Amino acid sequence: MNDFLQKLPQFAGHHLELSLLFAGLVIALIVTQIMVLMRKYTELTPAGLTQLINRDSPLLIDLSAIADFEKMHVPGAKHVAMSQFDPENKDLAKARELPVVVMDKDGRGSDGAAQRLIKAGFTRVYTLGGGVLAWQQAQLPVAKGKN
Repeated sequence: MNDFLQKLPQFAGHHLELSLLFAGLVIALIVTQIMVLMRKYTELTPAGLTQLINRDSPLLIDLSAIADFEKMHVPGAKHVAMSQFDPENKDLAKARELPVVVMDKDGRGSDGAAQRLIKAGFTRVYTLGGGVLAWQQAQLPVAKGKN
């Protein structure tokens, strides 16, 4: 280990591009982790969502495309098109104190919706990490159709 630490400055001097790339990746990783710690919503695993459903009866909002929603969704989820998602809606505003879980097909588009809910005053906001596909891959039941 001591030999490694002695040769590290020499390596960094000879391989400046690799050293800068490594430093950039480390900084990006640190920034990403800080952002995860500072966000005000929680990302759930499929098992975590199952526990939340059993414990608190959350409002489940699926932002997937309608065709994806009809093929497969978490039972009890309500479909809302992303273009029509409005946290200020009076019907949704009634659920401000309930836990709200936002999800989509693959988990990539729900972060923005979760942030909008937080901004609108919702206090218990969650996302489903990996989306409905993760739910299905965990071999949990899925519903089909519009309901």
